[in-house]
Amino acid sequence: MLARTRRPPRTKKKKITRRKPFKPKELMTGAWFEKLVSVQAQLRAPKGCPWDREQTHDTLRPYLIEEAYEVLDALDSGNDKKFAEEMGDLLLQIVFHAQLACEEGRFTIADVIREIHDKMVRRHPHVFGTTRAKDSAEVLRNWEQIKAQERRTNARENDAKAKVEKPVSLLDGVARGLPATLEGLQLSRKAARIGFDWNDADGIFEKMREETAELRHALGSANRQRIEEELGDLFFAAINLARFVKVDPEIALKKANNKFFRRFVEMERLAQAKGQEIANVPREEMESLWEAAKRAENNQLREDKRKAEEQR
Repeated sequence: MLARTRRPPRTKKKKITRRKPFKPKELMTGAWFEKLVSVQAQLRAPKGCPWDREQTHDTLRPYLIEEAYEVLDALDSGNDKKFAEEMGDLLLQIVFHAQLACEEGRFTIADVIREIHDKMVRRHPHVFGTTRAKDSAEVLRNWEQIKAQERRTNARENDAKAKVEKPVSLLDGVARGLPATLEGLQLSRKAARIGFDWNDADGIFEKMREETAELRHALGSANRQRIEEELGDLFFAAINLARFVKVDPEIALKKANNKFFRRFVEMERLAQAKGQEIANVPREEMESLWEAAKRAENNQLREDKRKAEEQR
């Protein structure tokens, strides 16, 4: 019988682990925010940027409004990269104003964040407290009541020595510096939240017809003050209609302005193609050019829609 030959012991193969390529750790939101605040502070420092060091709250006012509108334009564009970029520009304005206030010892960006954090918790008792809200309408009613109570409390704190307490309205808090369209929207929205509103859109259309008739009558009187008042009433009714059908009147008007601009430029192009300047074109022919511009735009929209559907 042949002797068994002992097999050499098996050596375990070392398991080779492949290392994943190193990626720098992504900064968290708080870290990025602190970096942004630090950058703005450095820009305002003695050896920082001359332009940044010259700015004040007043000089920055136009940029705050401009950046807000650019965010809306980016939102309409559907370009997420542009949307994120423009929101960053708007955020920078908040950081910039907070930095100016910090330098004057008034408040810091931390105070800004804490204020909005506490306000959101305080005004959502149905989420962070024991209050219950059956729908969004009730949430908005509660919101306005909480705001009114906050204003009363602040009024008492700011004027504790006053013998007569100043009246507080649910409409307080609407900034008077807003464009008139936005101011009208916010005023009517606040009133609607407590039930002071039309039952349906037909009621607002009737109101607009009534205001149109009053404006026509005022035009016959040649009373400029009354004409202005009646025209304002008609505008306000139109703003209420926009709110009622859940359309922002400022954005709607902005889009209408853009549409007019595009079509008028096309009118100019069509006139120039005929060797004419738009200012010298007869009124009747202007109407024809306008209709042609509308048709060209509508045709382009249909073509863009068709191409988009083909790409899906």
